[in-house]
Amino acid sequence: MLSVQKVSKRYGKKQVLKDICFTAEQGDCIAIAGANGCGKSTLLSILAGTLRQDSGSFEAFGKDLFHNPKERERLIGYVPQENPLIPELTARDNLNLWYCDSRYDLKEELEQGVLAMLGIPEFLDVRVMAMSGGMKKRLSIGCAIANDPPILILDEPSAALDLVCKDDIRRYMMEFKKRKGIILITTHDEDELAICDHVLVMKEGVLTEAPKGTHGEALLNLIR
Repeated sequence: MLSVQKVSKRYGKKQVLKDICFTAEQGDCIAIAGANGCGKSTLLSILAGTLRQDSGSFEAFGKDLFHNPKERERLIGYVPQENPLIPELTARDNLNLWYCDSRYDLKEELEQGVLAMLGIPEFLDVRVMAMSGGMKKRLSIGCAIANDPPILILDEPSAALDLVCKDDIRRYMMEFKKRKGIILITTHDEDELAICDHVLVMKEGVLTEAPKGTHGEALLNLIR
């Protein structure tokens, strides 16, 4: 259902990504692990459409997403490491902007849907500039899924968050998988890795799949 083939990216003389290839099926969660600066975020930015690749292809559900930005916007929900929200607005105001064209009813989602699962009703009237990191991350995910995308791209969603927030995000990921969604995530979190179907290791611009069940010290040795 999703195929990335020979994606490359160069910055000047440095080859950041070298012929990246992988595939995913519906219900798959694919983790990408690697040292800081190895190219993980660059790859996700390219797939999400915020950065241009030098070469390669990206197809999902029969659509060429590198050459069809409208389809990419429809099929992908993207949560970058940096805060994508409008800081002067409250959580409610940000949600109103993202959900204005959604098939979901915002009130219903806040009462018993995904937004309720993420705990967003607890801080609806807080301005983004006054939120904790966990609040911002949960709200970012809530906004990214407004149009019910079948693919979710998460760039280290639980980094530096407390245990409660990490658990909320992990529970949502598991629910997304159950609904046959595809998740691409960069993470080193053991609990998140445990729910991933495949772990890919990025090193020196090359992406390889770790053996099934690799975690802890064994995964660290692959990353080094």
